[in-house]
Amino acid sequence: MTARESRSGLDPWGQAELPEPPRPKGLQWMGVVGPGVIVLGASIGSGEFLLGPANFVRYGLTMLWVVGVAVLLQTNFNTELMRYTMATGEPAITGFMRTGRRSTLWAVVYALLYFLQVGWPAWAATAAGAFFFLGTKRLPGPEDATVVYLIGVATFLVCVAILLVGRRIERTLEILNWILVIAIIGSFLVLSVLFVAPSTWIAAAAGFVGYAPSTGRFTFLPPGADYILIGAFAGYCGAGGVINITLSNWARDKGYGMGGVTGYIPAAVGGKKVHLAHSGFTFPPDESNMARWRGWWRVVKMDQWVIYLIGAILGMLLPAVLYVTFLQPGEDIRGLGIAAELASAMEARFALMGGVVAFLGAWVLFKTQLDVMEGMVRGVTDIIWTGSKRVRSWRGGDVRTIYYSLLGIAVVWGMIALKLAQPILLLQIGANVAGATFVIAGLHLYYVNTRLLPEAVRPKLWPRIGLIALVVFYGVFSFLSIRALIS
Repeated sequence: MTARESRSGLDPWGQAELPEPPRPKGLQWMGVVGPGVIVLGASIGSGEFLLGPANFVRYGLTMLWVVGVAVLLQTNFNTELMRYTMATGEPAITGFMRTGRRSTLWAVVYALLYFLQVGWPAWAATAAGAFFFLGTKRLPGPEDATVVYLIGVATFLVCVAILLVGRRIERTLEILNWILVIAIIGSFLVLSVLFVAPSTWIAAAAGFVGYAPSTGRFTFLPPGADYILIGAFAGYCGAGGVINITLSNWARDKGYGMGGVTGYIPAAVGGKKVHLAHSGFTFPPDESNMARWRGWWRVVKMDQWVIYLIGAILGMLLPAVLYVTFLQPGEDIRGLGIAAELASAMEARFALMGGVVAFLGAWVLFKTQLDVMEGMVRGVTDIIWTGSKRVRSWRGGDVRTIYYSLLGIAVVWGMIALKLAQPILLLQIGANVAGATFVIAGLHLYYVNTRLLPEAVRPKLWPRIGLIALVVFYGVFSFLSIRALIS
């Protein structure tokens, strides 16, 4: 009989012993967690520094309820992605390709979702606005579009250069994101303590349940709202869509669970050829393996329910209270200089502070562009590597050939896309695609984790309910944004 996981044409799983989990203490945890830090670093520059402020300034802090619900549901989604990877050593998209009659159907669908969501170099373009402010001390206008474009291209190319060096690309991203998360959240925490009034903190706390102390009312969705903007905000609260899905690819390369058996993608400079298995492995559910499984699950809980959950909420909250403190309520800040709006407002009231905030903004967005571009290239590389025997044999079976070929294509397209529209418009398109991706991938992940995985490692009741809640939550916002688009 054909194994259930190979009915779409992919090779069945092999079998191996589950590697021993790390047992860190104290600061040793910083070397063990990693995928959650990367996806957190990617999330800080999207909703937290661009779409979040655009919503909070326009509609108020009551929109923080979206943050609380989205991050909670995404954290559960992330742990379920990592469940699949730890159990099989495969990225979650490989699991999705194991459903249906042919693996190529879902390979094409998810490759398109990657492109539609993060194929636009919107973060490099918005970082260019912050770099422009650093050099000129003013917000860019329409007459500065060419200069902003050239800065965006330069930023984009620097991101590519970083991905060429190191031993393991995942480890390079991990180190950079530790620096990003600590520096950015720490800096915004200090700025918030210094400049945000107690009444704003109270309004922010109330906003997590949709309550506005100033009016004494609950306001979950403001009347006459721009649901394309709100849908984009919901999509990029936390990470968003394919960025979350790529978490499982990074977990595989980190060596979580059976990922320690399947291999990883090495860097071009400083790395060496590594065998990357195109099909995963499962382990016998005996007493020793299940004890190791519980040890790995302890690592995942720290990576997601501590690092990602707390970091994602702080990453959205701290910029929110600063933006509503310094910018006029109801203002629409979307434009070429959105990344420097807070810097400009603070510079007008506190000399030198604008430069500090603009630098933070430029660094955040530069780093996010690096993460999302790497995630897209990595995700599509794994799709092709899994689905095509011919490609796997190309150039001696070195996965770096595929990875860096796709990276080159992404660079050429990115420089074209930077000319197509304003960065914030590109970001809104991608963020709304992220919301729709959660609907598709949430249902898909529910199926593979409850039908394909060995019974001993399948999720219990509450994680399953969390996946369904994620689908409903993002289904509502996707419906509202599509209805606004066609009306």
